[in-house]
Amino acid sequence: MIATLRGQVTELGNRYAVIEVNNIGYKVFLTEDSIHSLKVGSETYLSIYNVIREDANDLYGFIHKKERDFFELLISISGIGPKSALNILSLVASDTLVSAIRSGSTSHLVKVSGIGRKTAEKIVLELKDKLAPFAGSYDTEYSAEISSDMDAVEALKALGFGADEAREALKKVDKSITATSAKVKAALKTLS
Repeated sequence: MIATLRGQVTELGNRYAVIEVNNIGYKVFLTEDSIHSLKVGSETYLSIYNVIREDANDLYGFIHKKERDFFELLISISGIGPKSALNILSLVASDTLVSAIRSGSTSHLVKVSGIGRKTAEKIVLELKDKLAPFAGSYDTEYSAEISSDMDAVEALKALGFGADEAREALKKVDKSITATSAKVKAALKTLS
């Protein structure tokens, strides 16, 4: 079982990176934010979740161990596979999910392709009592900021921009801007 990888990034794809370790390239599936944080030629260290099935041996990588731990919680729910869990973490930061689940909110989860209201409610119900290991590691102010970013991404998508394009524009917005409408306006300036 592979638990971690440290090596050079040799290729970046749509939802994966190839990490070369001792002349062996490992294809690792990552969240969108993780992919954007890597650069070809740089060295990286990833926590890995290894899925072995009859027809596949897939690696899912995480820059932070707490993301891998949350990924494992998500896939413990029947009906949520590794790809669905990665899609959830690509759209919503684990910090925001913890806050949403604690408050019983399903709004972030239903925005994920393939996750309906019933599945979102099931995730909240099953994980609400399993979040004790995450206690204290999530800052509500940070979660509110991420939530505001998600709302800004949705607003930019409604204006015709792609999700990746919107996220990249929001990364360039001054961190002192906290209101969603102000973030959208600032992001629009970088997109024009």
